[in-house]
Amino acid sequence: MAITYLKTAAPRPAVENKDVRDIVAIMLANIEREGEAAVRGYAEKLDGWTGEIVLSDAERKAACDRVPDALKDDIRFAQKNIRRFAEAQKATLGECEIEVMPGLIAGQKQIPVSSAGCYVPGGRYSHVASALMTITTAKVAGVKHISAVSPTRPDIGIPDPIVFAMDLCGADLILNLGGVQGIAAMAQGLFGGKPADILVGPGNSYVAEAKRMLFGEVGIDMFAGPTDSLVIADHTASADTVAWDLVSQAEHGIDSPVWLVATDKVLAEAVLDRVSALIASLPQPNAAAARTAWDERAEVILCDSREEAVQISDRYAPEHLQVQAEDLDWWLDRLSAYGSLFLGKETTVAFGDKTSGPNHVLPTSGAARYTGGLSVHKFTKTVTWQRCNEDASHELALRTARISRAEGMEGHARSAELRLRP
Repeated sequence: MAITYLKTAAPRPAVENKDVRDIVAIMLANIEREGEAAVRGYAEKLDGWTGEIVLSDAERKAACDRVPDALKDDIRFAQKNIRRFAEAQKATLGECEIEVMPGLIAGQKQIPVSSAGCYVPGGRYSHVASALMTITTAKVAGVKHISAVSPTRPDIGIPDPIVFAMDLCGADLILNLGGVQGIAAMAQGLFGGKPADILVGPGNSYVAEAKRMLFGEVGIDMFAGPTDSLVIADHTASADTVAWDLVSQAEHGIDSPVWLVATDKVLAEAVLDRVSALIASLPQPNAAAARTAWDERAEVILCDSREEAVQISDRYAPEHLQVQAEDLDWWLDRLSAYGSLFLGKETTVAFGDKTSGPNHVLPTSGAARYTGGLSVHKFTKTVTWQRCNEDASHELALRTARISRAEGMEGHARSAELRLRP
C-alpha cells in the first residue's frame, strides 16, 4: 500500500493575523462607543457608501423590479429547494418528556433564537445564494427578527439580485453595509434592528475575525476560513469533469485549496494535463484567482486502494467532498469527515453552492472533523426543564445534600435540605 503525491501544495506562508485582529478590535470598540455615527464613517471610508443605510420598502421594491424575470424564477427555484430541505431538518428536531424516577418529570424543548444577523458576502462576486441559505434557514427555524447586510457598490448599494433574494426569504431589515461595520451593526441592533442572538454567513478575514471577537456576547455559526474542496475519483471518472469541478472551486479565491484523491494514475495524470487549459478559458479575474489557487494550494494524491482514499479524505476533513467512483453507497457508509458530500458524476459542488437545497455555509480548514454546517439546528436552542412531586423531592434532597458535602459545597447541601422540611 502506498500514497503518492503527484502534486503538492506550496508551504503556506506564515500569516500574521495580528494586524487583522488589531484593526477589527479598534473598529468594534469605536462602533460600540460611537454607534451609528461610527458605522456610517466606516461605510464611507471603506466602501465609498454615503447613501442611506436602511433599505426602505420602496427601495426594496425598486431593486426587485429591476431583476429580470428569468433570474427571479431561478432564485425562487433555489429558495424553494433550500426551504424544503430546511423544513425537513426542522422535522428532525424533537421534544420529549420522561419520568426519570417516580415523581420526577424532565423534558426537552426546542426554542428558536429571537433574532439573527445574516451576512451576505460581496466584493468580486454577488453571492445571491448566501442570502438564500442564511435567511431562509433562519426563517424556517422560527427566528422572529432577521437582519441582513451585504457590501455596497459605490452609487449602487447592494446589487439588485441580492436584495431580491433577501426580500424573497423574509429579511425584516436590510442594511447597506459590509465588513466589520455590518457585523457590528447587527450585533448591536443599530439602525432600528434588534441585537442579534446569532451571527451567520461567510465573509473575508475581517468579517471572520469580527465574528470571532463577538462570540460569547452573541452566537456565531462557525469560525470560517477559505473555502476548500476535495474530489475522490477512480477509473470510472471523467478527467474533464473532475478537472472542471476542481477549477470551479479554485475560482473562489487565491487561498482556496482543492484536492484530488485518485485511485487511478491514468485519471490523475489526465486531470493534471487538463487543468491549465480550463483555467485559461475562464474570464478575468476568475482565471487569475483559480490559477494562483491551483498553483499554490492544490494537491493531487494517488492511492492504491479506496480504503487509503477514505483515510486521506477523513484526515483533510474537507468543506466539500465529491465522490466520482463506483459503489457510491460504500463511500457514503465509510466517509466520516466532511461539511457536505456530493455523490456521483451527476452532482457537483456547484449545485450545492447555489440551488440544490442543503446549506452551503459549511465548516472549513478541517473543522468538519467536529462540526457540521449551517442548519435550522444552529438557530434553535435545545433546552431542558424538570419538576417533581414531594416524594421525589425528598429522595433527591437527601442524595443531593450528601454529594454536595462530599464536594465541599455546603450551600448546595442546605438548599437541597430545605426541601426536606414539611
